[in-house]
Amino acid sequence: MARGLRIAAVRYRFEESLFLLPALVMLGGIVLAVVASTVDDAVGHDADVPVTLAMSANAATWLLATVAGAMITTVGVVFSLTVVSLQLASDQFSPRVMRSFIRDRLSQVVIGLLVGTFFYCVLVLPNISGEATDPAPRISLTIAVVLTLVTVVGIIVHLDHLARGLQVGNVVRKIGDEGEAIVAAAGRLPPGLEEVDPHGLSAPDDAAVVLCPRNGWVSQVDAGLLLRAAPSGTTVRLETRVGAYVHSGEPLLTAWPPPPERAREAMAAAIEVADARTMLQDVDFAIRQLVDIGLRALSPAVNDPTTAVEVVLRVGSLMRTVLTAPVAPTAVRDGEGRVLVQPWNLNHEELVEHAFDQLRQTSVDQPHVVATILRVLRMLVTLVREEGRPELADALEHQMRLLLDAVDDRPGLHPEDLRLLQELRSDDTDPADHSR
Repeated sequence: MARGLRIAAVRYRFEESLFLLPALVMLGGIVLAVVASTVDDAVGHDADVPVTLAMSANAATWLLATVAGAMITTVGVVFSLTVVSLQLASDQFSPRVMRSFIRDRLSQVVIGLLVGTFFYCVLVLPNISGEATDPAPRISLTIAVVLTLVTVVGIIVHLDHLARGLQVGNVVRKIGDEGEAIVAAAGRLPPGLEEVDPHGLSAPDDAAVVLCPRNGWVSQVDAGLLLRAAPSGTTVRLETRVGAYVHSGEPLLTAWPPPPERAREAMAAAIEVADARTMLQDVDFAIRQLVDIGLRALSPAVNDPTTAVEVVLRVGSLMRTVLTAPVAPTAVRDGEGRVLVQPWNLNHEELVEHAFDQLRQTSVDQPHVVATILRVLRMLVTLVREEGRPELADALEHQMRLLLDAVDDRPGLHPEDLRLLQELRSDDTDPADHSR
C-alpha cells in the first residue's frame, strides 16, 4: 500500500481502537512515574517544594495502594459499560454503528487515565521507603493525587457522555456529519488533474488486467498516486469503486498500453482493500448506516416510527449536501497524458436510490413516516431546482411516485389519510409537520 494511503488507514484504525490510545496514555503514566521519582530523589523527600502535599511514608503508602486498587477495579466497570453500550447500539440501531462508539475519544481517554493512574501509583510505591513517620516523596505524591482527581472527574464526564451518546439523535448526527465531511473532500480534484470526456476510452484486447490480491472492501483510491505510478500516456480503468467488496483474483484495474510489472504493482498499491468497510472515502456507507437504523426502527420487533422519522430527516440533511456537491469525475487526466477512468462510481441518482428505496418500501404501513419521506423528497426537489440541477429532480419525484403508489395499494388506509399524503407532493402544502 502507498505511504499516503497507509498513513490514512493507520490513523483511521487508531481512531477505531480501544487499545492504542489507552496504551499511549498508560505509557505516559509510566514515564511520569519514572520522572517524578527521579526528581524526588534528586531534591530529597523532605524538600520544601511549593504547592505540594506533605505526608508520612505510612499514609502515602496507604493512599497509593488504595488508589491503585480502586483504579484497576474501576477499569473493569468502565469496560463493562462500554461493552454494554456497544451491545445496546448493535441491538437497537445496527451493528454498523458500533464503530461510532468504539471511535469515541473520551471513552478511550478515560480508560487510558484509569490504567495510567494505576501504573503510576504502582511504580511510585517502591520509592516510598524508610520508617513509617518518614516524609513521603512530595512531588510524586502530589501528582498521584492530581491524577486521581482528574480521573474521577473523567469518569463522571464519561458516564454523562455515554448516556447522551446512546440517544438516537446523537448517533445519527455523528454519522451524518462524517458523511458530509466525506462529500466535501470527494468533490475536490487532486492537484494537476483535469476532468476529461470518458467516451471512447475502451480497453483494447491486449490491455493488462491487474487482479485484486486479497478479499475485502475498497476503502481508498488515490487517483494522483495511481496515475503517477503508470508510464506516460497510459490509460487506467478502475474495475471497482470505493465501498465495493472485491474478491481475491477479481480484476482490480485495467491498463493500456500494458505497463511493466513493477508499474502494475505500484498502481495496485494506490488502491486500499481493507478487511472492513470504512468511511474514509465512502459516503454511501454513511447513507447505509442511517438507512439501517431506520429499517431497524420500522421492523415489527422494534416498531419505533419516531426514530424512523428522525432518521429520514437526517438522511435528508445528508442528501442536501450530496446532491449539491459534485461527484467524483468519471475520467481525469494529468499533464503527461495519463488517464484514469472510474466508470463504476456512484452517481447522484444511484445515491438517491440507496437513501430512499428501502425506507420507502418498509414505511408503507406507517403513514407518519410516509409523510416525512414525502416532505423530505419535496424539500430536495426544491433544493436541486434552486441550485440549477433540475435533472436530479426526476429521481426524487420518481421516489415520491413509487411511495404514493405503494400507499394507494395498501388496504385499510382511510381515503382521507391517502388524500393528505397525496397533497404533500404539492408545493402548496405546508412543508413543516404540525401534526406531531
